[in-house]
Amino acid sequence: MPKMKTNKGAAKRFRKTATGKIKRNKAFKTHILTKMSPKRKRQLRKATLVSDADIKRVRRMIPS
Repeated sequence: MPKMKTNKGAAKRFRKTATGKIKRNKAFKTHILTKMSPKRKRQLRKATLVSDADIKRVRRMIPS
């Protein structure tokens, strides 16, 4: 059986925590930020966990 290959695009976007959960950064923080309130931009800085609906797909992309 060949080794599982890591999806390199996913590896740059997701990280595993010590407990095995998967962290991700929030979207919509790249450009056209002038119309966004400072509160919204501040909240987008923090990382969050991948939702339960997507966790199986993401785990398959980053097996190691």
